[in-house]
Amino acid sequence: MSESFEEKRQKTAERLGIRSGQMPRHVAIIMDGNGRWAQRRGLPRFRGHEQGAKTVERIAQYAVDIGLEALSIYSFSMQNWKRPKEEIDFLMYLYAAYLRGIQPTLMENNVRLVHLGRTERLPQDVIEALGETLDMTRSNTGMALGLALNYGARAEIVDAARAIAESCVAGRLRVEDIDEDCFSRHLYTADLADPDLLIRTSGELRISNFLLWQVSYAEFHVTETLWPDFDADCLDEAIRAYAGRSRRFGDVKSQSTL
Repeated sequence: MSESFEEKRQKTAERLGIRSGQMPRHVAIIMDGNGRWAQRRGLPRFRGHEQGAKTVERIAQYAVDIGLEALSIYSFSMQNWKRPKEEIDFLMYLYAAYLRGIQPTLMENNVRLVHLGRTERLPQDVIEALGETLDMTRSNTGMALGLALNYGARAEIVDAARAIAESCVAGRLRVEDIDEDCFSRHLYTADLADPDLLIRTSGELRISNFLLWQVSYAEFHVTETLWPDFDADCLDEAIRAYAGRSRRFGDVKSQSTL
């Protein structure tokens, strides 16, 4: 019988020297530095993206092992379409191959894939691979892996506002019933809890249009480590830093540390 989230979190907390109540449940990561990682080694940029994809697999597996309920990764933003065509073409090829390649691992670990973003502009092969993986993992009950692919937080908010407006016009929703919970239910992350911890690699100090609504109360952790070099020890370091924060959500009381 597989271990529960709570059992995994308890073991991880003991290993890290923190209390189980100080473990984050949802971690979001802005993966940055693939190109710089390659350039520093005199390699073409696509080698950095290849290595970054391998890092995603390792970190996702580690996230499952330590009991995270959700891991959301910022993979390709809507602004990334401005990059050179050759780089974009390779990235799209990599996404299609990656999505199909991780299907057995997702099923073995009971992981459910969640797509965060729009499908428009994505190549047909990527759309098909994404759809296959979403359908295959839909009933899985373990960790949710949020893949932000062709994602922009402002676009997400616009899409949510448009969906709410359409529901009001159609008579399915009353204006007086629109509140924060209602708005959250119309976001791409509708069935995910908001992130507790947001990590950004490569030392950049900006959110880059990622989960603007959802990270309102998340704790931020920035590391100089480039994404291809990010490993389990780096995630442990971020969790320890998170555990040392006092999360009051506007109140004077700190979070439970049971």
